[in-house]
Amino acid sequence: MGLPLIDGIFPALIIAGALTTTAGTPSVAGILQTGLLIFGGSATVAVILAEMDGTRREQLTSILLLGALLIPVAVAEAALAEVIAEVLYFERFHRFAGLVILAVAAKTASSKVGEYLPSPSVIVGLGLVASFNPGGIETVVSAGTSLLTANPVRLFSAGAAAGTGVGFAGAVALFAPQLRGNVDIDLFRFGSSVALGMLALEVLGLMPTQAPVALGVLAVTALFAFDPGSDDADLDEFVDDASAESATPNANANGAVADGGDDADPADYDALVDEANETDDDSEPGYGYPGEEESRAPWL
Repeated sequence: MGLPLIDGIFPALIIAGALTTTAGTPSVAGILQTGLLIFGGSATVAVILAEMDGTRREQLTSILLLGALLIPVAVAEAALAEVIAEVLYFERFHRFAGLVILAVAAKTASSKVGEYLPSPSVIVGLGLVASFNPGGIETVVSAGTSLLTANPVRLFSAGAAAGTGVGFAGAVALFAPQLRGNVDIDLFRFGSSVALGMLALEVLGLMPTQAPVALGVLAVTALFAFDPGSDDADLDEFVDDASAESATPNANANGAVADGGDDADPADYDALVDEANETDDDSEPGYGYPGEEESRAPWL
């Protein structure tokens, strides 16, 4: 959750105006999209459901402690981003802000594609260099712009976006026992990457509507990814088939068994079920990318 503050994605969104409207007021859609997709998203869900240990109270405590650090840092970065924005060409930099979100979306969708793309920090750095406006330095000095004179609306929007991400993580941890094993994390990951792509198009100004399309995509993704009992479906089908076969009278009960085998032993059935469980546990990629050799995805 703190990665957007480190690699420059969050300050880039602030400079691009993703958290405020054209009138200078907080954008509710922008705050929700940034909080749920940038601070939250599939990586947060996967980490909480797959790797976070402890009781529900311990998990919530850890998330709240993280939020106590995350929100003030987000506000501080918003103040710093406003100073940086004075020495940049906005129309040029907001294109790099859209590109960095597209890069994150591609990395989320496919680890193979992500290997060929530069890191978000590199894209943001190139954007700062390409958008640098030397004349803005004089403006900053003459106007006395500093961290203390930052726009409070931007500061509030930044804190609200970070708080939304913390609240999302807390909700996932709160309902983790119900979600664990009932959420198709691969489907949610892919849908989140599509939502990030929609957010990137919105930042780039390529969306023909002002509606929060990214939020709609994320909501539909969450609905489709919730699949109760998905983990036990294959095992239940195997057990049902085996039960049906055991209920069928054995045609060779009083004669020779085919291929010189012996009569079926109920203990063999239990061994087959155990072997199937072990095979599934070893072969599934867990919460990683499809086809990934390691069980732990790089985005965790």
